[in-house]
Amino acid sequence: MTSKYPSARRRVPASLLTLSLALAIAAAPAGAAETADDAAVDAAADAAAQVEGGSYGGEILVTARRRSETAQEVPIAISVVDGEQIDNTGSFNVGRLTQLTPTLQFYSSNPRNTAVNIRGIGAPFGLTNDGIEQGVGIYVDDVYYSRVASSTFDFLDVAQIEVLRGPQGTLYGKNTTAGAINITTNQPTFDFEGKAEVSIGNLDFKQAKAAISGPLSDQLAARIAVSSTSRRGTIYNVTTDRHIQSQDNIGIRGQLLWRPTDTLDITLAGDWNKQEAVCCGSVFVRTGETQRPLNRQFAALAAAQGYAFPSENPYDRLTDLDANLNAGNEIGGASLRIKWDVGPGTLTSVTAWRYWDWQPENDRDFTGLPIVTRSQNPSQQDQYTQELRYNYSGDRVDFVVGGFYYYQRIDTQGTEGHGSASSRWTINPSNPLSNDPSVLDGLTAINTQYLKNTSAALFGQLSWKVTDRLTIQPGVRVNYDKKDGYYRRLVFAGDGSPVTADLTDAVSAARLAVFSPQEYAPSFSDWNFSYDLTVNYKVTPDILVYATYAKTFKSGGINQNGVPRDAAGDPLLAAATIKPESVNHYEAGLKSEFWDRKATFNLAIFRTDIKNYQANVNNGQFGVLRGYLANAGKVRTQGVEADVSIRPSERFRAYGSGAYTDAKYVKFVDAPCPPELAGGTDSPPNCDISGQRLPGVSKWALSFGAEVNAPSSLFGEDGQFYFGYDGSYRSNFSSNATPSLYTWVDGYSLSNFRAGFRAERGIDLFLWVRNAFDQNYIDQLFVGPGNTGLITGLPGDPRTWGGTIKASF
Repeated sequence: MTSKYPSARRRVPASLLTLSLALAIAAAPAGAAETADDAAVDAAADAAAQVEGGSYGGEILVTARRRSETAQEVPIAISVVDGEQIDNTGSFNVGRLTQLTPTLQFYSSNPRNTAVNIRGIGAPFGLTNDGIEQGVGIYVDDVYYSRVASSTFDFLDVAQIEVLRGPQGTLYGKNTTAGAINITTNQPTFDFEGKAEVSIGNLDFKQAKAAISGPLSDQLAARIAVSSTSRRGTIYNVTTDRHIQSQDNIGIRGQLLWRPTDTLDITLAGDWNKQEAVCCGSVFVRTGETQRPLNRQFAALAAAQGYAFPSENPYDRLTDLDANLNAGNEIGGASLRIKWDVGPGTLTSVTAWRYWDWQPENDRDFTGLPIVTRSQNPSQQDQYTQELRYNYSGDRVDFVVGGFYYYQRIDTQGTEGHGSASSRWTINPSNPLSNDPSVLDGLTAINTQYLKNTSAALFGQLSWKVTDRLTIQPGVRVNYDKKDGYYRRLVFAGDGSPVTADLTDAVSAARLAVFSPQEYAPSFSDWNFSYDLTVNYKVTPDILVYATYAKTFKSGGINQNGVPRDAAGDPLLAAATIKPESVNHYEAGLKSEFWDRKATFNLAIFRTDIKNYQANVNNGQFGVLRGYLANAGKVRTQGVEADVSIRPSERFRAYGSGAYTDAKYVKFVDAPCPPELAGGTDSPPNCDISGQRLPGVSKWALSFGAEVNAPSSLFGEDGQFYFGYDGSYRSNFSSNATPSLYTWVDGYSLSNFRAGFRAERGIDLFLWVRNAFDQNYIDQLFVGPGNTGLITGLPGDPRTWGGTIKASF
């Protein structure tokens, strides 16, 4: 079959770097005044200078408003974790960062199918669909990372991480409705310095990190950092005699800083990261009754083929998946950042190119039977961004104005094939074809899809200091988005012959019930105007109160994984595009310091209403759709967040953070039904789940910790012995797009300990244990295909322990 839509991949010329380079060549005015600027290079230097920061409080400098200021001055709900705390707590990626920031949610069945949410919103829960945007932006040194798969990699030479809660978009980069993770790396220095770290632990855990920085000349400095992590998997596959869910990460980052004058910095950076984990699978958790006839539910289907899981206890961590598993994941790119002090302000240009290469293999039937024998959807992405902004700081007025351009191209080639057990499992037992393995054995669907995503925006934010205490801060953004996609599915029988919709024999009908050919080319474009207003007032020099209203949006999207069929079996093109989300956000907060600034207490109350919420829904058939997008009528998330830190002396410090989040579907009348109501001939096509909780959201989430130390010496080295504890708790949450009796994950708490010696000369040796009490818990549950009632899941990490040695100079 010949497509009328082009599918050949085309790359945008990588010429955007020249635009920023031209700005750098321009002569900077002699003696231009230095101003408070928004550059990440200053934030990294300032963060490195803080003795006590992160969750423990203290004088923490952030760049949340694109200029350097203390976290307690910023009228935004923000959590800050510094590089030292990342190292000490083993929070070396976003997934582990959630134990320190209770309003951050992270779910990952594999790197591509990863979601990062804040306050319960950001990305739909379930399989990733490339046709929509993230609601939580990830930025590294001002560069927007559009692929959330980047959050599964190790942090590389990080100085500080800021988790901003609430809509972001009038200050920089891509518009995000739920928040942003702003990562600042350590920058090149004109003083020679370096650091190294090695960790080993059980499960064959090995991790090494190193960074070195210094001058190449009076005007040129360089920094290079490397990181490597490996660990044996936590689930044992009895079929392949190997562990899965392993870790195998390697990364390198290099930076070159040219400072021709005191007013001009030009930083060229490049990074490369690769994962080659044996991943990803799941284990049996439970079964539940659905509306299917009893002979088509899991127990009967398994008994008919003499099948049983290797264990029905998920914490035995056993699986028998028989298809190839692979999670090859490669991400990299280059950026050119120019910071130029121009008159009373600072001009910043950030030009970047990033790529992503994803090579997966999965077992989509979740069992050891040859039902689905191949499930592969490799993808390749190229991303180009250009940001230009001007930041001004004055006595009464501060402002930021800028523009942002973004282009992304994603190409995906999918293959899904069925095996010899599929006929008996998939076809109704009353049909004689169910006893003929050749009907579905070798049945293969080949998918081709691409996405071209273009976005451009102008933004600005003004801070007017009406008095020394009162500041009014309005912001605006004008945004244009355009998405063009293409999707084609071809279906072939085991003998290689095409299976098309015009075939009417019984065998073809059985095959088409599993895979249906489709071809369509969705497109979407829209303009959006958003704005926000924040008013903050300093009650005293140490108490700040603020209130924010934001009217914003999340760009519309297109369905890139296929769409439902109409009564005639044709693609339902009305479902090919997704409306933009319309967001109204309200927030009020308090930030305070007391006890001679040895303690902080912050409080935030928020409510976010979203119309046309972009939800990820699933189709129960094996291969018709793996998941598609639909607009829920309205959702709402509201709650209260609080954090406290105390540092009564140099010998003790502690912190605590908590969040109550009430996130629910206000109106979703045509949602997919949960497994217990689906699968039967009389089952409703849709269910009204209005009033039910959004997936992945715990009503209660807490994190807390403390560290105590005592001065001493070890092997003649002066320093301090210390003992630290970090704990977290989250209440139960739903692990399905539509809440189900079978997919509630119980709440759990985790405890992590560390103890060691920190020398004054920069040596740190400590032992650590994570999940110290070996708590059994589930990260995520999955509904098996076909509405058979099968529920599988990912058990969380068991107790792990080890030791770390760090040195810096």
